[in-house]
Amino acid sequence: MTDTASAIRAFVVENFLFGDTSCLIPDEASLIENGLVDSTGILELVGFLEDHFGITVADSEIVPANLDTIADLSAYVARKLDAAAAAAA
Repeated sequence: MTDTASAIRAFVVENFLFGDTSCLIPDEASLIENGLVDSTGILELVGFLEDHFGITVADSEIVPANLDTIADLSAYVARKLDAAAAAAA
């Protein structure tokens, strides 16, 4: 598991499972379909990603393909960070 995935998992556990670490969330498990996050939770996730990783999430990027699983979230953050690094180079 990457540091990105670990940070996202810790946020999900703390904010949506209220610190209950007994429930392990597989990286590929849908956070939406499993009832862990709703529309408000997605906005909380977006705020966390922006604050923690220093990225900007465009409204058009707030889609399940980017934000539904820990694996999707990690890959999305990696793409955003790679794009920012390429733009800075």
